[in-house]
Amino acid sequence: MKRNALRAALLLLPMTLAMQAGAAGIGTRYPSEKHVIVDKTTGVLLTFLTSAETSDAALYQTHPRWTYDSKYIIFRSSERSGDGTSQAYAVSEETGVIIQLTEGTGVGTGSLNVSRLSNKLYYFRTGEQGKVLTELDLERLLADSEAGTVGRAADYERAVGELPSRYAESGGFTLDADETKAYVGVRLLDADPLPDEATEPGWRIRQVRSGIIAIDIQTGEVSTVIETPFTMGHVQANPFKPGEILYCWETGGDAPQRMWVTSADGSDNRPLYEEGPDDWVTHEVWIDADHVYFNMMGHLPRLRKKATGVMKINVRTGALQPLGQLEYGSGF
Repeated sequence: MKRNALRAALLLLPMTLAMQAGAAGIGTRYPSEKHVIVDKTTGVLLTFLTSAETSDAALYQTHPRWTYDSKYIIFRSSERSGDGTSQAYAVSEETGVIIQLTEGTGVGTGSLNVSRLSNKLYYFRTGEQGKVLTELDLERLLADSEAGTVGRAADYERAVGELPSRYAESGGFTLDADETKAYVGVRLLDADPLPDEATEPGWRIRQVRSGIIAIDIQTGEVSTVIETPFTMGHVQANPFKPGEILYCWETGGDAPQRMWVTSADGSDNRPLYEEGPDDWVTHEVWIDADHVYFNMMGHLPRLRKKATGVMKINVRTGALQPLGQLEYGSGF
């Protein structure tokens, strides 16, 4: 017990020191919290990479978490920096060392995008210039952090482009497979409001005119992909095929038509799996260049009168393949 108490105190020490000395900054290194336990039921070894009493959170499952060099996992936390702001962090799988990647206010950690083609990280930073898509050079920052030669945050960040004031984020953003563009789900702030009847009872999210815009990663140029008469959600570029985007009609409940797919120029915008009244679709995600997995909810008796559970759909042909469902409880 004494050993466990001492270990817990040591794990919390970096946060305590940070709060005493002011906010921790970019490149700050935190001692490893890595430890391995044996699962009592299966005997499998489980490696924990974070274990401090902080609000650490993994990135959303539709976005990559590993850095391009496969050495670090990116996560976010609102307590480690010591000033209450949410920041991005990298944890080394090999050593367990944790490195702070961002600092200050306005870092959009709710939608962090890790590059698949280089050691870079993308996020929106809100400040005096508005909301700016920002590129972070992880290669330089992680090397300088290890060498103890970290400079200012501005030395590692590049402003890609500004989100125009007529838009607010809705559904996050995503990188195209070739990473020439970022696709951003947006609400149209200057559009006529939708009538109250557009939001059905049971929907937790109010319906507003929305869309997807593209921001050129090199030039910052902004262009419109599509506009929709419903709230945009879960924007996901096809990670295997450039120029294709999956998104959803976000209601916070059972959308009449959940999944949609479009080309990056706005053409071929269409529903993916056309839903009937007893279909409740959620949690769609690309699984390869031509297929999407999603969950057909089976938590209500009326829904179990047809196939439910994890589904696989061919984006090209519409062919649907049920992959499985639990026979008990609420299902997957």
